[in-house]
Amino acid sequence: MLTKRNVLYTLIKARADSYVKGELHEDFKPFIEQQCELKRSLIKKREVDVLKCNMKGSIQSAHTDQEETRVLYKVHIQAFLKQNDFFYIEEEIEDRLALFYKDTLIQDELLVKDFFEDEVEMDVEEVEEDEERASYYDRLAAVQYAEKYWDKPNESYKQFEVNCTNYISQCLHAGKAPMRGYPKKANGWWMRGNAWSYSWAVAHSMHSYLSNSKSGLRAVRKSSARELVPGDVICYDFEGDGRWNHTTIVVAKDGHGMPLVNANTYNSRMRYWAYEDSTAYTPKIKYDFFHIVDR
Repeated sequence: MLTKRNVLYTLIKARADSYVKGELHEDFKPFIEQQCELKRSLIKKREVDVLKCNMKGSIQSAHTDQEETRVLYKVHIQAFLKQNDFFYIEEEIEDRLALFYKDTLIQDELLVKDFFEDEVEMDVEEVEEDEERASYYDRLAAVQYAEKYWDKPNESYKQFEVNCTNYISQCLHAGKAPMRGYPKKANGWWMRGNAWSYSWAVAHSMHSYLSNSKSGLRAVRKSSARELVPGDVICYDFEGDGRWNHTTIVVAKDGHGMPLVNANTYNSRMRYWAYEDSTAYTPKIKYDFFHIVDR
């Protein structure tokens, strides 16, 4: 395992170096070329300079069958970026699979997680029973929560395999967005104990709720990402087929005034909002931009 560990260490270092310098390590070029060139082209388009990139890997498990070994490992990426006079750190956590034949690396890939939940259509009913009361939406508190829990679960809440919308709901509630609709799963937006509304945990249903709610947690649809501010929400329909798959929260604006977002499922922090480097991205992607009503 020591040899394989060293190979993965060198691979991770080669990825980090290519991200900063744009140079591909010849020994690992087949494994990193496509991903690194995409990253470089996207940051160039945004006029971003990568000042430094740290990548730390940790092996989660290894299984050997005859002369093949499958290694599951995790990579924490920290990129130190500069755009105009704006400096920030973008972070991602990847779960990856490496396949070795004897001690030779023959495959390395990102483990693709499923953004695509079972679709739940939800009709929002305007009911007032059992509604929490809040005088205003505390954007700062929502963003602080998003920063605290982007890479670790809050044990006070149930976690889901596809956790993006559950995480965003937690952020919104930390900002004092009021729950309503309990105990009807297809009504309102709420979580209580081991029960929750569809809109709390399912991306498509949260999109439906934000589009239609007239009490409790409410939002106004904006025409562009630039109009959003920290504490607002972006919904993603990766395939452009009307089924909304993913949800993020705006935590900052970049040097050009565009949103940077935090997310779960693929845990990420201060990621550029457009998701063009996502494995789920397609040219047919659609976005909806929701400004959370403050009062």
